[in-house]
Amino acid sequence: MISEIGPSPRDHFPTAGHLASWAGLCPGNHESAGKRRSGRPRHGNVYLQPVLVEIAWAAVRHEGYLKSLYHRHVMRNGGYRSATAKGKAIFTVAHAILVIIWHVLATGKPYDDLGPGYFDRRADPEREAQRLIARLEALGKHVTVEDAA
Repeated sequence: MISEIGPSPRDHFPTAGHLASWAGLCPGNHESAGKRRSGRPRHGNVYLQPVLVEIAWAAVRHEGYLKSLYHRHVMRNGGYRSATAKGKAIFTVAHAILVIIWHVLATGKPYDDLGPGYFDRRADPEREAQRLIARLEALGKHVTVEDAA
């Protein structure tokens, strides 16, 4: 990793996004006339990309933020039966790992995992309840909500 990006990545890459773009781990963008089409990721560093993908596969097998990020993106892109969804999710985790590496090398601070429940804690329960009620009412159901005892 260090042989490709150097011991102080801030010298060559002002932000983590610049490093991700150079490595080819940023999402592609293909938009025309306001329509978003399939944006394939760009070609990047041929040595760094496969290593980060292998690291991502290892990372999603252990409890923590990266595993929950993987699960979230697999479910967003089609579920665990879809190989495409798993590939996109691993690419997302590889991007997150590269951003983590940039921050660790640029600041000198150790990585502090956000934990497996990060996305659950982040959501506002009241707002989530209102969203689910609105979805049920859109399906023509009448909803009465009472607090649990």
